[in-house]
Amino acid sequence: MTVVSANRAKRIFGLIGKNVDYSWSPLIHNTAFETLGMPCVYTIFNIASPELVADALRGSRALGIQGFSVTIPYKKTVVPFLDELSPEAQTIRAVNTIVNDNGHLSGHNTDISGFAAPLLPWAERIRGKRVCIFGNGGAALAAIEAFRLHFRPSSILLFVRELHKADEMLDGYLHRSLVTPCLTSDLELPLGGQQLQECSVIVNATPVGTAGRTDAGKSAVPSGRELFHPGQIVYDMVYNPLETPLLAEARSAGAETVSGIEMLLAQAASAFFIWTGCQMPVDTVRNVLMHEIGEADGHNCR
Repeated sequence: MTVVSANRAKRIFGLIGKNVDYSWSPLIHNTAFETLGMPCVYTIFNIASPELVADALRGSRALGIQGFSVTIPYKKTVVPFLDELSPEAQTIRAVNTIVNDNGHLSGHNTDISGFAAPLLPWAERIRGKRVCIFGNGGAALAAIEAFRLHFRPSSILLFVRELHKADEMLDGYLHRSLVTPCLTSDLELPLGGQQLQECSVIVNATPVGTAGRTDAGKSAVPSGRELFHPGQIVYDMVYNPLETPLLAEARSAGAETVSGIEMLLAQAASAFFIWTGCQMPVDTVRNVLMHEIGEADGHNCR
């Protein structure tokens, strides 16, 4: 696919997802391309259903689209339609970055390193302690692998609404013995609440709380109980809004919080390097992104 602008053919990149018009990824990557003077453009490709993913990737080969980011709910869906997986993508069978090299599609996973990046200052505090994750998709599995590789917790609790979904997610994962699936509904019981309170890190790897969704304004973790406390780290992968209901409640309880915007930037920088061989100008991108988020929040308040 060729787009002509100022007599320069542009390389096309994009985001594969479902109902992801809210994403800041186009702003992040297009800012980086413009800052470095690269003839590239990044856009959004909304795919309505999993059945269309194969057609979309087949079309990308024919059109010469150079690469994709992949987000909810297709990080695992794309895997069977790729020609090659990087070692980290192979480990968790989930992909968030695709490279098209003359029709050869290779899948990568930068969520693992991107998730780990903002937690590294607390690595020693996390090591040997219990952590927990809410979610049953590719993002949750990336967080599990990041904890295993970089932080070595004593155990990982995986909170899901239905246990069979945890089994499906962990199927084929070589280190599943590190993970204990738990029902989210158990948090209404004293023992479940105690388990959460004992976790050094609590991670939301679900889209619950994302602006524009029907569950915007809600938290993946049951609220109204004293589940958070000082000394904990609460990490929400949701990045829009910056202050999710989960983070607001955790902050008010004295816990340290990590916004999903940190993971978004870190994984994007890794994907950018995979696609281009160039380092993303992260400071410039961050400044532009935070300005735009501030402007958006300002309009929402009017």
